[in-house]
Amino acid sequence: MLNYPLIDRYILGKYLRAFLLWFAIIFVIVITFDVSEKLDDFLKNEAPLGEIIFQYYLNFIPNFFNLYGPLFVFISTLFFTSKLAGNTEVIAILSSGISYKRFLRPYLHGAIILALGILVIGNFIIPVSNVRLNDFESRYIHTHKRSYYSDLHFQSSRGIHISTVSYDVNEMSAIIFQQDSYNDNGILTDRIRADKLTYDTASNSWKAIDYRHRTFDGDRETYVRENFQTLNLDLVPADFDKAARDISVMNSIELYQHIQLETMRGSGAVTEAKLEFFQRLLNPLAFIIMTFIGVAISSRKTRGGIGVHLAIGIALAFGFIVFMRVCNVFSINGNFPPFLAVLIPQLVFGIAAIVLIRFAPK
Repeated sequence: MLNYPLIDRYILGKYLRAFLLWFAIIFVIVITFDVSEKLDDFLKNEAPLGEIIFQYYLNFIPNFFNLYGPLFVFISTLFFTSKLAGNTEVIAILSSGISYKRFLRPYLHGAIILALGILVIGNFIIPVSNVRLNDFESRYIHTHKRSYYSDLHFQSSRGIHISTVSYDVNEMSAIIFQQDSYNDNGILTDRIRADKLTYDTASNSWKAIDYRHRTFDGDRETYVRENFQTLNLDLVPADFDKAARDISVMNSIELYQHIQLETMRGSGAVTEAKLEFFQRLLNPLAFIIMTFIGVAISSRKTRGGIGVHLAIGIALAFGFIVFMRVCNVFSINGNFPPFLAVLIPQLVFGIAAIVLIRFAPK
């Protein structure tokens, strides 16, 4: 750091201080609104002040940083760079013989510092924070715990596909249950359906109501229907919980293993898990992209001052956020690959950042 050039230290210091300032300002505003919204729950459920501060809001910071970090980087870069341009400091720096590319170096260093920070936070710290947040919310905010899951599809073992309209955790029962069995050639050989399936803990078996069983052997089909039947399935209640497991509390290693398991099971939730995984890996690039866009827009001195820069910048920032959300929706509800859904917005706005820097006044 002693050999780090003075001009780089000056710009990097302003970059990091401006980011922390804007992050702190917006965070305090958000906490104020959140406290006013949840105050009744805190008082009704007698939440201790220490847990509210240290278990809830302290663990809320990493999520807040992850969600809105690129936007704060962008706004803070716009503000302090516009101020540099308004004070003709940018002109003085470039007139001294420093190239525009060299001028961008401390910005790049600052963006890399924040990107590496969010990479660690998003992959390993936020899952731990979410466990604590969920625990706090279940005790003091959402006191009525979720007792059922809807529309589950998964593979309990190789070739055994399970689906159910809903599963009640407390009763350990599934509504409109279906189990399909396939041979090694992918041909359906067996199908079990039941209007309701309930687990009997005494006998470790399942009780089926309105039981229907079809077996297929080439062109031959056998059909059995019973009002009530006891079944010994290769299935336990924990399999339904695993199929609906909350991916937000998994670190990236656990999430990758979860994706492999759900892919084998044929779960419909694997797309959301892949989106989460790729977002954790690629979203830190947004810090670099939004930094360069902010510098390119605000390094020119204009008559409108910071207002013009801010209007253009906010439009681009929200365009970036909306574009990411649209790609995610296409991936979840369509056949758009999750990796491309995360990568394409980064590529499009990365190219926009390069173009803006290319034509920025030098």
